[in-house]
Amino acid sequence: MISEKKKRIGGMAAALAAGILTAGAFCFLSGCSLAEKPTLRILSGSENQELEEILKECEEETGVNIEMVYKGSVDIMQELQRGAEGYDAVWPASSIWISMGDTHHLVKHAQSVSITPVVFGIRQSLAEELGFAGREDVSVKDILSAIEEGKLSFCMTSATQSITGASAYIGFLYALLDKQEALTSEDLENEPLREQITELLSGIDRSSGSSDWLKDMFLNGSYDAMVNYECLMISANQELERQGREILQVIYPYDGLSIADSPLGYVDHKDAEKEDIFLEVQEYLMSDEVQNQIQRTGRRTGYEGVSDANQDVFRKDWGIDTERILSPIPMPDSQVLMEALNLYQTSFKKPSLTVYCLDFSGSMIGEGNRQLVEAMQQILDQDYARQNLLQANQGEVNVVITFSDEINNIYVVNDSTDENLLELYETVASEDCTGGTDIYDAALTGLQMIEEDYDASQYTPAIILMTDGRSNGGMDYSDFAEAYQDYGSDIPVFSIMFGDAREDQLEELANLTNARVFDGREDLIGAFRSVKGYN
Repeated sequence: MISEKKKRIGGMAAALAAGILTAGAFCFLSGCSLAEKPTLRILSGSENQELEEILKECEEETGVNIEMVYKGSVDIMQELQRGAEGYDAVWPASSIWISMGDTHHLVKHAQSVSITPVVFGIRQSLAEELGFAGREDVSVKDILSAIEEGKLSFCMTSATQSITGASAYIGFLYALLDKQEALTSEDLENEPLREQITELLSGIDRSSGSSDWLKDMFLNGSYDAMVNYECLMISANQELERQGREILQVIYPYDGLSIADSPLGYVDHKDAEKEDIFLEVQEYLMSDEVQNQIQRTGRRTGYEGVSDANQDVFRKDWGIDTERILSPIPMPDSQVLMEALNLYQTSFKKPSLTVYCLDFSGSMIGEGNRQLVEAMQQILDQDYARQNLLQANQGEVNVVITFSDEINNIYVVNDSTDENLLELYETVASEDCTGGTDIYDAALTGLQMIEEDYDASQYTPAIILMTDGRSNGGMDYSDFAEAYQDYGSDIPVFSIMFGDAREDQLEELANLTNARVFDGREDLIGAFRSVKGYN
């Protein structure tokens, strides 16, 4: 029996048949391949990685090659502002990034593929201890009280780099203001609000630039709670249950609920054939059968609830509430939203404590060093950092350790003003490259500085290691691992791989410290920007 999906695409297949036969005759004569398929290149948020099996089926059914390019929310917005050349469609987590980015009015046919609320997931025993389990009236202020009393901390993505963080943060603002109508610039000047939101965000113990990676980080660590999409809470609980570990109780703050509407839109570059391909893919994804498949991944496919057949996915014993009427907060206009995000980055979030371990070995002479210096400029020169919402915040600490087969220099900026950070950049830019490579000595020096010179609990700490080679100095992985375990810390060592760097060495450090490795071989500047979004 032919499926409904195949019936639906039958028209397209028939219409293409004559062209394919004609092309076949031409290829027989010229030696070309019939394997080529039309490609739809989609700029997407990372949360859609969990739909890749469905997208593979879509490729088979439609005959379209779907190329997903995953980027953060700010990157998606900026790509749209630049005209999104090279992309045929855009699929962010929320419409707000299209509305802020589509200044050229290129996006058309945008349609919500699924919706998912942004919720708290709290260890079940802790949720019960706090009195949150089974309650429908938990407020953001209840959560704030638990943080103030030292009973709760949580993991959340960066509000300036990920839509989950942005959505949760905006929801917090509405709730603390006890506000129903759209947020205004005047609201952001409210002093009690500023004090409360700063206190609330002080409860974040680990951050991330990606909602999907935040879930993986949570599963690999030992944390109280996280803020994330309902669908990723479901995915996390499925894995926790498989491992025999304590599951998360899902909490919906009634006064600050935000929803991601996952719009898929066509980027109009005046290519009628590409537009037809997009509409075919979109129609497939919006079909009843596929919408049900999407719902099976933990995403809702409308505001009216979840089908009875899928209640086993949206489990009530996890606190999932499919009968609750989802009443999302109204998003502010783009100007106010940007103002709020800038305040998050510069004033409200917990200060960052970042140690950059930068490879200045002999192999970096020339192009490698030039790219490294340019990448650091994106972070330390605040005129560049502001463009990517990565500017320094109040109380932030920046440390640069330059290394080869030994520590070359250590530079510390405790007062991260624009002028001081620019001076730090200029100092780094003047460094010379020489010698071999010892990544473990540099990383351990950074760890010791964080643990011994600062109260890490007052910061979002991270070590960011950049190397283009393989470590061949006096220390090895076991030396760093022993010291890390002795400290008993939860300080991530993120690495940026460049040149001939040993990926296995960097992955060892990432696995030990619950961090990740970024590939900077094609875009070192982009890798630096991405990793900075994780603290």
